[in-house]
Amino acid sequence: MKITTEQLKAVLGSNEILKGIDFEANDKEFIGIIGPNGSGKSTLLRCIYRVLAPTGGAVYLDGKKLDSYRVNESAKKIAVVAQHNYYNFDFSVKEVVLMGRAPHKRTLERDNAEDYAIVRNALQTVGMGDFEERSFSTLSGGEQQRIILARALAQQTPCLILDEPTNHLDIKYQLQLMDIVKELNRTVISAVHDLNIAAMYCDRLYVVKKGRIVAQGTPHEILTPKLIRDIYEVDAELYTDSTGQMHILYHSHNNK
Repeated sequence: MKITTEQLKAVLGSNEILKGIDFEANDKEFIGIIGPNGSGKSTLLRCIYRVLAPTGGAVYLDGKKLDSYRVNESAKKIAVVAQHNYYNFDFSVKEVVLMGRAPHKRTLERDNAEDYAIVRNALQTVGMGDFEERSFSTLSGGEQQRIILARALAQQTPCLILDEPTNHLDIKYQLQLMDIVKELNRTVISAVHDLNIAAMYCDRLYVVKKGRIVAQGTPHEILTPKLIRDIYEVDAELYTDSTGQMHILYHSHNNK
């Protein structure tokens, strides 16, 4: 699936958050969106996954305007793994993952054997096959995020959006989650807080600052000491290890 935006704008209250975003994620690309807090990364994603209506411009799914799809139609094309997942009720893991089947069901239609098979397969994919009957609220943060990823997989969409899903996870769980997503062979669009994670997993990056795209390209093209200084106001140096993987080291001003 290919997703594009054309001069996308968004205003929240009296603040113009997005100021004309042109963006493109090609079929089966892993796209990272980076930038400082408050730059508009999550707002851009929320416009794409339809939680927020843009005030200008448009989002396109395979060349067709997003707002021309019914909500359940677009939910069959885009699934979301967000940062925060709170439930007021004590759902089981199976019940949480079954929520991903909702776009495929008619009103009041009951879950069937195919739905349960899809749920089991999604849980196996994220390494949580033995947790089906566990209470979601008793799981660790890393386990909960894998269950939310399984719910997204149960939607069986060609595109997956990650809205900074690893921010509060230990590095072990960050890498586990991103490894699973990388192997899905789907179009992935992710807001990324950690630049080393972005360098490890993303095919291309878009840099957002003050509601505008200021740079785009591969991690090796984009992640330079100058850009990191301009965007994040910190000094850094980059090196490539023996496997070709880029690493970013930050310098404390106290060490100068």
